[in-house]
Amino acid sequence: MKSRIYLLILITISLQACRNSEKNVQPQEEIGLPAKKLAKFEPHDGEVILFVGQELDAIGGTEHDQNGYFDHFDAPGGFTMYTDIMPGLTETFLDHSFTYSGLNGIWETDDWGDGPNNISLQLADADFENSVLAIGLAIIDNEEKIASGEHDVYIKKLGNFFHELGKRPVFLRIGFEFAGPWNRYDRESYILAYRRIKDLLDEQGVSNVAYVWQSKGFGNTIADLEAWYPGDDYVDWCGYSFFSNYKQAKMVKFAQSKEKPVFIAEATPTSIDWENDPEGNTGLTKEFLLSNPEQAQMAWEEWFVPFFNTIDTHPETIKAISYINGNWRAKPRWKVNPTFKNIDARLQLSKEISERWKEETGKAKYLKASPDLFARLYNN
Repeated sequence: MKSRIYLLILITISLQACRNSEKNVQPQEEIGLPAKKLAKFEPHDGEVILFVGQELDAIGGTEHDQNGYFDHFDAPGGFTMYTDIMPGLTETFLDHSFTYSGLNGIWETDDWGDGPNNISLQLADADFENSVLAIGLAIIDNEEKIASGEHDVYIKKLGNFFHELGKRPVFLRIGFEFAGPWNRYDRESYILAYRRIKDLLDEQGVSNVAYVWQSKGFGNTIADLEAWYPGDDYVDWCGYSFFSNYKQAKMVKFAQSKEKPVFIAEATPTSIDWENDPEGNTGLTKEFLLSNPEQAQMAWEEWFVPFFNTIDTHPETIKAISYINGNWRAKPRWKVNPTFKNIDARLQLSKEISERWKEETGKAKYLKASPDLFARLYNN
């Protein structure tokens, strides 16, 4: 009998101790432990910078382009555009041919088959005054020359451009979709080129740039990503593309292992290339137009819902997204691409999609353009 009483007393004491320990659990900040260190321009957990891209006509908002995202929705927290360090490279798509001269699309209007690009037009427009800039920097067939120092003049000119932007934050995606076979990057040269670009910009005292290392999303293992990784000191953000085969992406898991935030730097619903991607993850048809109500509904269920669910599931990791509000099928570059050639993903074409988009991105977690946005990102 006495042994049972002693046992009951011990159980009672143990339960009380557990209750007391639960009461004493406090957040790190309350017990004096250091708060989580945020990356360059990383918002707090649960916040997401909303970007839109990725050509003048898709983004809109300027005097010359008035039927894009900016003309139908609240100004986003950022906009995505492109430039290059690929002097002398010529690309041809159907009857459209373009030869790069280096840093195209920054100061003059250039079209390499993806629609018009001219970042200076947007920077000069008041509608863009409070939006962050994301730049995809292509270095195809030039990674070895960049790594060797042969193209330093372009890097330094890019650095001067960043200085001219003052305090506007920039997210620089060096050699975006690095392992995509369409980019033809040599892995070792790519890593050296990435590092040289950052090192030279650092030497110039550029302080308003966060460096984004972006994969194509699908088809890469964790080991693949590790092999392409430039190193913790060179990567502020990890990024990836979120298209129809989003379930194959490993970047979120990889970024978590490196304690880096994630930028979904390219995102849009696409059709499935069943020939080259037989394990495509959605049921979207080969032709896909948001102007078609049935296809728009399918897109919402098959792509938009999983897209937002992915963001909601990783509030401590996914901190920025960029939606491509483009008419892919109208561009020469994409008319020969099986994934994009039949796609028109402009949100404003569907009343239902537009309303749902506004409702979702209207939540407080999504950071849009505001007079205090830059300061918030610097002070985080």
